[in-house]
Amino acid sequence: MTRVLGVASAPITATVNVPGSKSIANRALVCAALADGVSRVRGCPDGDDTRAMIDGLTRLGATIVHHPDGGLTVSGHAGRIRGGVEVDALLAGTTSRFLTAVASLGAEPSIVTGAPRLRARPMAALHDSLSRLGARVEPLGDAGCLPVRVARDRLHGGTVELPGDVSSQFVTALMLIAPLLPDGLSIRLTSPLVSRPYVAMTAAVMSTFGASGIAVSDQTIEVAPDGYRSIEYVVEPDASSASYPLAAAAITAGEVAVPGLTSASLQGDSVFSSLLESMGCAAAIDGSGTRVRGSSSLRGIDIDMADVSDLVPTLAAVAAFADTPTHIRGVGFIRNKESDRLGDLANGLRAIGCQTEVTNDGIVISPSVPESYRGAELATHHDHRLAMAWSLLALRVPGISLDDDSVVSKSWPDWWTVRASLVAGR
Repeated sequence: MTRVLGVASAPITATVNVPGSKSIANRALVCAALADGVSRVRGCPDGDDTRAMIDGLTRLGATIVHHPDGGLTVSGHAGRIRGGVEVDALLAGTTSRFLTAVASLGAEPSIVTGAPRLRARPMAALHDSLSRLGARVEPLGDAGCLPVRVARDRLHGGTVELPGDVSSQFVTALMLIAPLLPDGLSIRLTSPLVSRPYVAMTAAVMSTFGASGIAVSDQTIEVAPDGYRSIEYVVEPDASSASYPLAAAAITAGEVAVPGLTSASLQGDSVFSSLLESMGCAAAIDGSGTRVRGSSSLRGIDIDMADVSDLVPTLAAVAAFADTPTHIRGVGFIRNKESDRLGDLANGLRAIGCQTEVTNDGIVISPSVPESYRGAELATHHDHRLAMAWSLLALRVPGISLDDDSVVSKSWPDWWTVRASLVAGR
Protein backbone atom coordinates (compact mmCIF):
# COMPACT_ATOMS: atom_id res chain seq x y z
CA MET A 1 0.00 0.00 0.00
CA THR A 2 1.24 3.50 -0.85
CA ARG A 3 2.04 5.62 2.19
CA VAL A 4 2.65 9.39 2.36
CA LEU A 5 5.04 10.19 5.19
CA GLY A 6 4.74 13.13 7.55
CA VAL A 7 7.67 15.31 8.58
CA ALA A 8 8.85 15.98 12.13
CA SER A 9 8.00 19.53 13.18
CA ALA A 10 10.33 19.38 16.20
CA PRO A 11 13.35 17.41 17.41
CA ILE A 12 12.34 13.85 18.26
CA THR A 13 12.69 13.00 21.94
CA ALA A 14 11.57 9.53 22.98
CA THR A 15 12.27 6.18 24.60
CA VAL A 16 11.63 3.42 22.08
CA ASN A 17 11.22 -0.28 22.79
CA VAL A 18 12.33 -2.19 19.71
CA PRO A 19 11.51 -5.81 18.78
CA GLY A 20 13.82 -8.66 19.70
CA SER A 21 16.74 -9.42 17.42
CA LYS A 22 15.57 -11.55 14.52
CA SER A 23 19.17 -12.63 13.88
CA ILE A 24 19.56 -13.94 17.43
CA ALA A 25 16.02 -15.33 17.52
CA ASN A 26 16.50 -17.37 14.34
CA ARG A 27 19.75 -18.86 15.66
CA ALA A 28 18.21 -19.63 19.05
CA LEU A 29 15.14 -21.24 17.45
CA VAL A 30 17.32 -23.54 15.32
CA CYS A 31 19.43 -24.53 18.33
CA ALA A 32 16.30 -25.19 20.40
CA ALA A 33 14.75 -27.26 17.59
CA LEU A 34 17.92 -29.37 17.31
CA ALA A 35 18.34 -29.77 21.08
CA ASP A 36 17.24 -32.78 23.08
CA GLY A 37 14.33 -31.61 25.22
CA VAL A 38 12.12 -28.58 25.76
CA SER A 39 13.49 -25.03 25.58
CA ARG A 40 11.80 -21.73 26.37
CA VAL A 41 12.68 -18.83 24.06
CA ARG A 42 11.44 -15.36 25.08
CA GLY A 43 11.67 -12.03 23.26
CA CYS A 44 11.27 -13.29 19.67
CA PRO A 45 10.13 -10.56 17.25
CA ASP A 46 6.80 -10.85 15.46
CA GLY A 47 8.12 -10.39 11.92
CA ASP A 48 7.82 -12.32 8.68
CA ASP A 49 11.35 -13.77 8.92
CA THR A 50 10.77 -15.19 12.40
CA ARG A 51 7.35 -16.53 11.44
CA ALA A 52 8.89 -18.26 8.41
CA MET A 53 11.54 -19.81 10.66
CA ILE A 54 8.97 -21.07 13.16
CA ASP A 55 6.80 -22.50 10.38
CA GLY A 56 9.78 -24.21 8.72
CA LEU A 57 11.11 -25.74 11.94
CA THR A 58 7.60 -26.97 12.76
CA ARG A 59 7.30 -28.63 9.37
CA LEU A 60 10.69 -30.27 9.93
CA GLY A 61 9.55 -31.83 13.19
CA ALA A 62 9.95 -29.40 16.09
CA THR A 63 6.93 -28.67 18.29
CA ILE A 64 6.64 -24.93 18.91
CA VAL A 65 3.98 -23.50 21.21
CA HIS A 66 3.18 -19.78 21.58
CA HIS A 67 2.39 -18.54 25.09
CA PRO A 68 0.27 -15.51 26.11
CA ASP A 69 3.35 -13.68 27.42
CA GLY A 70 4.91 -13.83 23.95
CA GLY A 71 7.36 -16.60 24.78
CA LEU A 72 7.76 -19.84 22.85
CA THR A 73 8.21 -23.40 24.02
CA VAL A 74 10.33 -25.40 21.56
CA SER A 75 10.41 -29.20 21.83
CA GLY A 76 13.44 -30.52 19.96
CA HIS A 77 14.34 -34.06 19.01
CA ALA A 78 18.14 -34.08 19.15
CA GLY A 79 18.54 -33.45 15.43
CA ARG A 80 16.07 -36.08 14.23
CA ILE A 81 14.47 -34.22 11.33
CA ARG A 82 11.11 -35.25 9.93
CA GLY A 83 11.96 -34.86 6.23
CA GLY A 84 9.64 -35.38 3.30
CA VAL A 85 8.16 -31.87 3.64
CA GLU A 86 8.22 -28.56 1.77
CA VAL A 87 9.47 -25.43 3.53
CA ASP A 88 8.61 -21.96 2.20
CA ALA A 89 11.02 -19.28 3.46
CA LEU A 90 9.04 -16.47 1.76
CA LEU A 91 11.55 -13.58 1.36
CA ALA A 92 13.78 -14.55 4.30
CA GLY A 93 17.35 -15.20 3.15
CA THR A 94 18.52 -16.13 6.65
CA THR A 95 15.63 -18.55 7.14
CA SER A 96 16.13 -20.21 3.75
CA ARG A 97 19.83 -20.80 4.29
CA PHE A 98 19.55 -22.03 7.87
CA LEU A 99 16.64 -24.35 7.04
CA THR A 100 18.38 -25.77 3.98
CA ALA A 101 21.14 -26.93 6.29
CA VAL A 102 18.64 -28.21 8.89
CA ALA A 103 16.65 -30.08 6.24
CA SER A 104 19.86 -31.85 5.17
CA LEU A 105 19.73 -33.75 8.48
CA GLY A 106 16.56 -35.55 7.39
CA ALA A 107 16.61 -39.09 6.01
CA GLU A 108 13.74 -38.25 3.64
CA PRO A 109 14.29 -35.43 1.12
CA SER A 110 12.65 -32.08 1.80
CA ILE A 111 12.17 -29.12 -0.53
CA VAL A 112 13.19 -25.59 0.48
CA THR A 113 11.74 -22.78 -1.60
CA GLY A 114 10.75 -19.12 -1.32
CA ALA A 115 9.34 -16.06 -3.06
CA PRO A 116 10.63 -15.15 -6.56
CA ARG A 117 13.12 -12.55 -5.27
CA LEU A 118 14.57 -15.09 -2.83
CA ARG A 119 14.79 -17.75 -5.55
CA ALA A 120 17.05 -15.35 -7.47
CA ARG A 121 19.51 -14.93 -4.59
CA PRO A 122 22.76 -16.96 -4.63
CA MET A 123 22.87 -20.16 -2.59
CA ALA A 124 25.56 -22.11 -4.49
CA ALA A 125 28.27 -21.84 -1.82
CA LEU A 126 25.97 -23.44 0.76
CA HIS A 127 24.59 -26.11 -1.59
CA ASP A 128 28.08 -27.09 -2.75
CA SER A 129 29.38 -27.27 0.82
CA LEU A 130 26.52 -29.51 1.96
CA SER A 131 27.15 -31.78 -1.01
CA ARG A 132 30.84 -32.07 -0.18
CA LEU A 133 29.93 -32.97 3.40
CA GLY A 134 27.84 -35.87 2.13
CA ALA A 135 24.31 -34.48 1.82
CA ARG A 136 22.18 -34.98 -1.27
CA VAL A 137 21.40 -31.58 -2.81
CA GLU A 138 19.29 -31.42 -5.98
CA PRO A 139 18.34 -28.07 -7.56
CA LEU A 140 14.78 -27.99 -8.87
CA GLY A 141 15.46 -24.94 -11.02
CA ASP A 142 18.66 -23.01 -11.67
CA ALA A 143 21.75 -24.53 -10.06
CA GLY A 144 22.82 -22.74 -6.89
CA CYS A 145 19.36 -21.25 -6.27
CA LEU A 146 16.08 -22.19 -4.67
CA PRO A 147 14.02 -24.31 -4.88
CA VAL A 148 16.24 -27.19 -3.81
CA ARG A 149 15.65 -30.74 -2.58
CA VAL A 150 17.94 -31.86 0.26
CA ALA A 151 18.42 -35.00 2.37
CA ARG A 152 21.01 -36.53 4.69
CA ASP A 153 22.27 -39.26 2.33
CA ARG A 154 25.89 -39.77 3.58
CA LEU A 155 26.12 -36.52 5.56
CA HIS A 156 28.94 -36.98 8.06
CA GLY A 157 30.77 -33.67 8.52
CA GLY A 158 34.49 -33.20 8.27
CA THR A 159 36.36 -30.44 6.45
CA VAL A 160 34.96 -28.09 3.82
CA GLU A 161 36.24 -24.97 2.07
CA LEU A 162 33.94 -21.97 1.83
CA PRO A 163 34.38 -18.39 0.60
CA GLY A 164 33.94 -15.94 3.44
CA ASP A 165 33.17 -12.88 1.32
CA VAL A 166 29.79 -13.95 -0.11
CA SER A 167 27.55 -14.23 2.95
CA SER A 168 28.20 -15.09 6.58
CA GLN A 169 24.81 -16.82 6.51
CA PHE A 170 26.38 -19.74 4.64
CA VAL A 171 28.98 -20.13 7.37
CA THR A 172 26.34 -19.87 10.10
CA ALA A 173 24.04 -22.40 8.40
CA LEU A 174 26.81 -25.01 8.44
CA MET A 175 27.86 -24.13 11.99
CA LEU A 176 24.32 -24.59 13.29
CA ILE A 177 24.06 -28.23 12.16
CA ALA A 178 27.69 -29.10 12.93
CA PRO A 179 27.10 -30.31 16.54
CA LEU A 180 24.80 -33.00 15.07
CA LEU A 181 27.35 -34.26 12.51
CA PRO A 182 29.29 -37.41 13.55
CA ASP A 183 32.62 -35.88 12.52
CA GLY A 184 31.85 -32.32 13.59
CA LEU A 185 32.93 -29.61 11.17
CA SER A 186 36.02 -27.71 10.11
CA ILE A 187 35.42 -24.77 7.75
CA ARG A 188 38.43 -23.46 5.83
CA LEU A 189 37.76 -19.92 4.63
CA THR A 190 39.15 -19.22 1.16
CA SER A 191 38.58 -15.45 1.37
CA PRO A 192 38.17 -12.87 4.14
CA LEU A 193 35.02 -13.25 6.21
CA VAL A 194 32.41 -10.52 5.81
CA SER A 195 29.96 -9.70 8.61
CA ARG A 196 32.23 -11.43 11.11
CA PRO A 197 30.16 -10.27 14.13
CA TYR A 198 27.31 -12.46 12.87
CA VAL A 199 29.57 -15.52 13.04
CA ALA A 200 30.61 -14.53 16.56
CA MET A 201 26.92 -14.18 17.41
CA THR A 202 26.26 -17.67 16.05
CA ALA A 203 29.05 -19.15 18.18
CA ALA A 204 27.75 -17.36 21.29
CA VAL A 205 24.16 -18.59 20.85
CA MET A 206 25.32 -22.14 20.07
CA SER A 207 27.54 -22.16 23.16
CA THR A 208 24.64 -21.07 25.34
CA PHE A 209 22.71 -24.11 24.06
CA GLY A 210 25.59 -26.38 25.10
CA ALA A 211 27.71 -26.63 21.94
CA SER A 212 30.99 -25.91 23.72
CA GLY A 213 33.55 -27.05 21.13
CA ILE A 214 33.58 -23.99 18.87
CA ALA A 215 36.70 -22.09 17.74
CA VAL A 216 36.61 -19.16 15.29
CA SER A 217 39.74 -17.66 13.71
CA ASP A 218 40.46 -15.63 10.57
CA GLN A 219 41.05 -18.74 8.43
CA THR A 220 39.16 -21.56 10.13
CA ILE A 221 36.02 -22.33 12.10
CA GLU A 222 35.93 -25.55 14.13
CA VAL A 223 32.79 -27.07 15.66
CA ALA A 224 32.87 -30.28 17.72
CA PRO A 225 30.02 -32.85 17.63
CA ASP A 226 28.74 -31.88 21.08
CA GLY A 227 25.02 -31.66 20.34
CA TYR A 228 22.68 -29.14 21.98
CA ARG A 229 20.88 -29.08 25.33
CA SER A 230 17.52 -27.49 26.10
CA ILE A 231 17.61 -24.20 28.03
CA GLU A 232 15.66 -20.98 28.69
CA TYR A 233 16.85 -18.22 26.35
CA VAL A 234 16.00 -14.50 26.26
CA VAL A 235 16.46 -12.65 22.95
CA GLU A 236 17.89 -9.13 23.28
CA PRO A 237 16.49 -6.09 21.38
CA ASP A 238 17.32 -5.91 17.68
CA ALA A 239 20.27 -3.56 17.08
CA SER A 240 19.50 -3.17 13.36
CA SER A 241 15.93 -2.09 14.15
CA ALA A 242 17.19 0.21 16.90
CA SER A 243 19.24 2.07 14.31
CA TYR A 244 16.10 3.75 12.90
CA PRO A 245 14.88 5.60 16.02
CA LEU A 246 18.50 6.37 16.95
CA ALA A 247 19.01 7.82 13.47
CA ALA A 248 15.84 9.86 13.92
CA ALA A 249 17.51 11.57 16.88
CA ALA A 250 20.56 12.35 14.74
CA ILE A 251 18.54 13.69 11.80
CA THR A 252 16.25 15.92 13.88
CA ALA A 253 18.78 16.96 16.57
CA GLY A 254 16.64 15.18 19.15
CA GLU A 255 17.33 12.51 21.77
CA VAL A 256 16.29 8.84 21.70
CA ALA A 257 16.91 6.01 24.18
CA VAL A 258 16.57 2.28 23.43
CA PRO A 259 16.29 0.24 26.65
CA GLY A 260 17.86 -3.22 26.77
CA LEU A 261 20.37 -2.70 23.95
CA THR A 262 23.32 -2.81 26.32
CA SER A 263 27.11 -2.88 26.22
CA ALA A 264 26.86 -6.69 26.58
CA SER A 265 25.02 -7.03 23.24
CA LEU A 266 25.93 -9.97 20.99
CA GLN A 267 25.14 -7.89 17.90
CA GLY A 268 27.76 -6.14 15.83
CA ASP A 269 25.12 -3.61 14.77
CA SER A 270 25.05 -2.28 18.34
CA VAL A 271 28.00 -0.08 17.26
CA PHE A 272 25.57 2.19 15.40
CA SER A 273 25.51 4.70 18.24
CA SER A 274 29.29 5.05 17.99
CA LEU A 275 29.00 5.65 14.22
CA LEU A 276 26.56 8.47 14.95
CA GLU A 277 29.01 9.78 17.55
CA SER A 278 31.70 9.97 14.86
CA MET A 279 29.26 12.08 12.80
CA GLY A 280 28.88 14.60 15.64
CA CYS A 281 26.17 13.18 17.90
CA ALA A 282 26.53 12.42 21.61
CA ALA A 283 26.08 8.72 22.35
CA ALA A 284 26.19 6.36 25.31
CA ILE A 285 25.74 2.61 25.65
CA ASP A 286 25.87 0.93 29.05
CA GLY A 287 24.23 -1.78 31.12
CA SER A 288 20.74 -0.33 30.76
CA GLY A 289 20.58 0.56 27.09
CA THR A 290 21.66 2.92 24.31
CA ARG A 291 21.05 6.67 24.06
CA VAL A 292 21.81 9.13 21.23
CA ARG A 293 21.52 12.93 21.30
CA GLY A 294 21.61 14.56 17.89
CA SER A 295 23.50 17.62 16.74
CA SER A 296 22.53 20.60 14.62
CA SER A 297 25.63 19.93 12.53
CA LEU A 298 26.50 16.44 11.27
CA ARG A 299 29.73 15.57 9.49
CA GLY A 300 30.29 12.86 6.90
CA ILE A 301 32.58 9.90 7.55
CA ASP A 302 34.68 7.41 5.59
CA ILE A 303 33.96 3.93 6.88
CA ASP A 304 34.26 0.24 6.04
CA MET A 305 30.89 -1.35 6.91
CA ALA A 306 31.62 -4.94 5.83
CA ASP A 307 30.91 -6.17 9.36
CA VAL A 308 27.70 -4.13 9.82
CA SER A 309 26.21 -4.09 6.34
CA ASP A 310 22.55 -4.04 7.49
CA LEU A 311 23.22 -0.55 8.81
CA VAL A 312 24.17 0.86 5.40
CA PRO A 313 20.71 2.22 4.43
CA THR A 314 20.26 3.80 7.88
CA LEU A 315 23.66 5.47 7.85
CA ALA A 316 23.10 6.65 4.27
CA ALA A 317 19.86 8.35 5.35
CA VAL A 318 21.73 10.19 8.12
CA ALA A 319 24.55 11.06 5.70
CA ALA A 320 22.06 12.86 3.46
CA PHE A 321 21.78 15.54 6.19
CA ALA A 322 25.49 15.89 6.94
CA ASP A 323 27.62 18.88 5.98
CA THR A 324 30.28 16.82 4.19
CA PRO A 325 30.32 13.65 2.06
CA THR A 326 30.18 10.12 3.45
CA HIS A 327 32.02 7.20 1.81
CA ILE A 328 30.77 3.72 2.76
CA ARG A 329 33.13 0.93 1.71
CA GLY A 330 33.45 -2.86 1.90
CA VAL A 331 29.81 -3.70 1.15
CA GLY A 332 29.66 -4.73 -2.50
CA PHE A 333 28.00 -7.98 -1.45
CA ILE A 334 24.80 -6.20 -0.37
CA ARG A 335 23.75 -5.93 -4.01
CA ASN A 336 22.31 -9.43 -3.45
CA LYS A 337 20.15 -8.67 -0.42
CA GLU A 338 16.35 -8.33 -0.57
CA SER A 339 17.08 -5.61 -3.13
CA ASP A 340 20.17 -4.29 -4.87
CA ARG A 341 20.90 -2.46 -1.64
CA LEU A 342 23.51 -0.22 -3.29
CA GLY A 343 21.91 0.64 -6.63
CA ASP A 344 18.38 0.97 -5.26
CA LEU A 345 19.61 3.00 -2.30
CA ALA A 346 21.48 5.38 -4.62
CA ASN A 347 18.45 5.79 -6.90
CA GLY A 348 16.22 6.72 -3.98
CA LEU A 349 18.67 9.31 -2.67
CA ARG A 350 19.06 10.81 -6.14
CA ALA A 351 15.27 11.02 -6.47
CA ILE A 352 15.12 13.53 -3.59
CA GLY A 353 18.10 15.48 -4.95
CA CYS A 354 21.00 14.00 -2.97
CA GLN A 355 24.06 13.40 -5.13
CA THR A 356 25.08 9.74 -4.79
CA GLU A 357 27.62 7.50 -6.52
CA VAL A 358 27.85 3.72 -6.38
CA THR A 359 31.43 2.39 -6.33
CA ASN A 360 32.78 -1.14 -6.78
CA ASP A 361 32.39 -1.93 -3.09
CA GLY A 362 30.20 0.79 -1.66
CA ILE A 363 28.51 4.14 -2.02
CA VAL A 364 29.42 7.83 -1.73
CA ILE A 365 26.77 10.26 -0.48
CA SER A 366 27.48 13.93 -1.23
CA PRO A 367 24.74 15.82 0.61
CA SER A 368 23.16 19.08 -0.41
CA VAL A 369 21.37 21.67 1.68
CA PRO A 370 18.36 19.79 3.11
CA GLU A 371 16.00 22.62 2.11
CA SER A 372 16.87 21.88 -1.52
CA TYR A 373 15.66 18.29 -1.32
CA ARG A 374 12.36 17.47 -2.99
CA GLY A 375 9.60 15.00 -2.30
CA ALA A 376 9.23 11.87 -4.42
CA GLU A 377 7.58 8.47 -4.44
CA LEU A 378 10.36 6.08 -3.46
CA ALA A 379 10.42 2.39 -4.36
CA THR A 380 11.00 -0.11 -1.56
CA HIS A 381 11.95 -3.03 -3.84
CA HIS A 382 10.47 -5.52 -1.33
CA ASP A 383 13.19 -4.39 1.13
CA HIS A 384 12.24 -3.49 4.71
CA ARG A 385 15.52 -1.70 5.33
CA LEU A 386 15.06 0.60 2.35
CA ALA A 387 11.50 1.40 3.44
CA MET A 388 12.61 2.38 6.93
CA ALA A 389 15.56 4.37 5.57
CA TRP A 390 13.19 6.33 3.30
CA SER A 391 10.99 7.00 6.34
CA LEU A 392 14.00 8.66 7.98
CA LEU A 393 14.56 10.96 5.00
CA ALA A 394 10.91 11.99 5.27
CA LEU A 395 11.47 13.32 8.78
CA ARG A 396 12.90 16.47 7.18
CA VAL A 397 11.86 16.25 3.51
CA PRO A 398 8.17 16.96 2.79
CA GLY A 399 6.34 15.05 0.08
CA ILE A 400 8.05 11.67 0.34
CA SER A 401 5.82 8.64 -0.21
CA LEU A 402 6.49 4.91 -0.51
CA ASP A 403 5.17 2.62 -3.21
CA ASP A 404 4.70 -0.23 -0.69
CA ASP A 405 4.69 0.27 3.06
CA SER A 406 3.92 -3.37 3.93
CA VAL A 407 7.51 -4.59 3.55
CA VAL A 408 8.40 -3.54 7.11
CA SER A 409 6.50 -6.62 8.30
CA LYS A 410 9.70 -8.56 7.63
CA SER A 411 11.33 -7.24 10.79
CA TRP A 412 9.20 -4.54 12.52
CA PRO A 413 5.47 -4.77 11.69
CA ASP A 414 4.63 -1.89 14.07
CA TRP A 415 7.20 0.52 12.63
CA TRP A 416 4.63 2.88 11.10
CA THR A 417 2.80 3.20 14.43
CA VAL A 418 6.12 3.85 16.19
CA ARG A 419 7.16 6.43 13.59
CA ALA A 420 3.83 8.23 13.83
CA SER A 421 4.29 8.49 17.61
CA LEU A 422 7.80 9.85 17.17
CA VAL A 423 6.64 12.49 14.67
CA ALA A 424 3.70 13.45 16.89
CA GLY A 425 5.97 13.78 19.94
CA ARG A 426 4.16 11.08 21.93
